[in-house]
Amino acid sequence: MNLQNMYESMKHKVEHVVETGKVDDQYIDGPKEQEAFGKWTHHHFTKQNHPTFIQVLLDGNNDKDVDGHALPNLIYVSREKSTNSPHHFKAGALNVLLRVSAAMTNQPIVLTLDCDMYSNDPGTARRAMCYFCDPNLGPESSAYLQFPQKYRGINKNDIYAGEYQRLFQIQAMGFDGLRGPNHVGTGCFFRRRAFFGPPSSPVEPELVELGPDHVVESESIGSDSVLELAHKVAGCNYENQTDWGSKIGYRYGSLVEDYYTGYRLHCEGWKSVFCCPKRAAFMGDAPISLVDMLNQQKRWDIGLLEVAFSKFSTLTYGVKSSAGFLMGFGYCQFAFWPSWSIPLIVYSFLPQLALLNQVHVFPKATEAWFWLYPFLFLGAYVQDMLDFTIVGGTFQRWWSDQRIWLLRGLTCHLFGSIEYFLKFLGIAAAFNVTSKVIDEEQSKRYDQGIFEFGVHSPMFVPPTVAALISLLALVQGLAVLAVRGGGLADAPLLQLLVAGFGVVNGWPIYEAVALRSDNGRMPVKTVVVSVALAWACYVAASFVFK
Repeated sequence: MNLQNMYESMKHKVEHVVETGKVDDQYIDGPKEQEAFGKWTHHHFTKQNHPTFIQVLLDGNNDKDVDGHALPNLIYVSREKSTNSPHHFKAGALNVLLRVSAAMTNQPIVLTLDCDMYSNDPGTARRAMCYFCDPNLGPESSAYLQFPQKYRGINKNDIYAGEYQRLFQIQAMGFDGLRGPNHVGTGCFFRRRAFFGPPSSPVEPELVELGPDHVVESESIGSDSVLELAHKVAGCNYENQTDWGSKIGYRYGSLVEDYYTGYRLHCEGWKSVFCCPKRAAFMGDAPISLVDMLNQQKRWDIGLLEVAFSKFSTLTYGVKSSAGFLMGFGYCQFAFWPSWSIPLIVYSFLPQLALLNQVHVFPKATEAWFWLYPFLFLGAYVQDMLDFTIVGGTFQRWWSDQRIWLLRGLTCHLFGSIEYFLKFLGIAAAFNVTSKVIDEEQSKRYDQGIFEFGVHSPMFVPPTVAALISLLALVQGLAVLAVRGGGLADAPLLQLLVAGFGVVNGWPIYEAVALRSDNGRMPVKTVVVSVALAWACYVAASFVFK
């Protein structure tokens, strides 16, 4: 508790200084803090423009607990920021931490953990060391040990598919049979050496003190020489004319720095290991607002496309690299993840609009090819359900997962692709950072399994339009079938099934549009725009299918 209080106190001080631009006397306890805060006091700075700040909170050589045992080192690091220098988001921050930790201790193993995650098992570090020291795993070529992301507070049916079972567990198990799982940004133990080039041909950093084999002298981490070097390597211009971000450290060039860095390490010949213990190693918080989840996924989509269309594309570079064809091809299905928007949009609109105009786009029940479509549909869905439940998922959570998969195709995959290509054309398009701050009512609705819309977002329009068209197509199709009679032989059964499937998956949207009155209902503006676009689609289709 004392350690936590020390950290929270320092955090509060730094945040107050950033907000006010000055250090109040009440926060200065002695000459060391006066010296540390002095450079902040005489400069006007913001979160985007401030100098480096490094403060040693605990020194393992000097600080002891109440029983006299040495405490671990604890250092607060705030890297230099400047509006005139790129900071490379999370990848840039991690590279600063790699350099600062190298200057202070240069320990051979590095743990990456997001700020909203915590350790859930005190034996995790020991388990990781067992893997790194196992000679059967080829320790000279093992880059990292990846634990799956696990979340607390997810509701019973996981309505937003926040567990990401396929990404964090199912596909990771498959990758583990090749060269190892992809890196997912947190809960990962790295061998420091892996950040410095391929296993057989290391890349030397610009300073010998930053190399993975450099031995730090036994002097205190709070000494002037150590802190001077740490401040130097945390500067915003330090990486200029160096290999950081290209050949060393976390790699720049994509918003999904975790995926990109893991991919590049595998291409260099490194391997990785997947570890999924029964007791989760780390726990975190998942977004419990639909718009937050979609914004997060949209950011990932943009980053994945940045990799897909780069010179290190998984389709060209990856399949020919040391990772091997299968591993490179496996990375392809991540890189081109946003392309799912194309078939999902087609199946969300084309069969339904054709049904509204009484046009067949699938074989009739009397034709031989008719049974191919139910076979493929049921086969794919049954296999997916088995994969999901085998790793501990429930049927209800699988159903939520497939519904969100469809929803992503009409929202974040679509808008992420649009934003990427606008960016490619030189048109600025900012992504939204996920906000996990929630109110009591929103949290209550989430626990009850009720979808949260609440605010108008362009991403809510396509799925609402698709839901309205599916409902209209199903009602009209059944009405025509009932009025005309004549049996099912010539009926558009497959189109009715597709429309019905869309209606079942769109039920949360119908509730939000017409049946709810709480603050999480679909905004009126979104409903009006969606109805207008649905009508426009119907009119346009009536001309196309004439």
